[in-house]
Amino acid sequence: MSDATPSSETPDFDDMARDIAEVPAVEVIVTVAVNLMSAAAVKLGLTEDGDKHKDLDEARKLVHALAGLLDASTTEISSFHAAPLRDGLKSLQLAFREASLVPDEPGQGPGEKYTGPVFG
Repeated sequence: MSDATPSSETPDFDDMARDIAEVPAVEVIVTVAVNLMSAAAVKLGLTEDGDKHKDLDEARKLVHALAGLLDASTTEISSFHAAPLRDGLKSLQLAFREASLVPDEPGQGPGEKYTGPVFG
């Protein structure tokens, strides 16, 4: 017998493609944004474990990517979706500024290239 026989543990990529084809683009964008926010919060030490997973270099990358995604998708998602995501982004940017031993100059923090300076 061949080992190439699909098993129940092997993902069926045709089914996965059909499933993703049914998901509206706005939902995909929002899901990715929420995942970036969650990962950034962990890297900023904002979870129960706090400093255990804190890594400001990684947090900077995640916050910057989130800001870029939100900036690029502004015209594609409604304000119903965009407003809470922008609020979450600003909260993460402020948390980053507070967590930094040497804060970035206004306008130079993560994602501020896209959002403008963030002040507390």
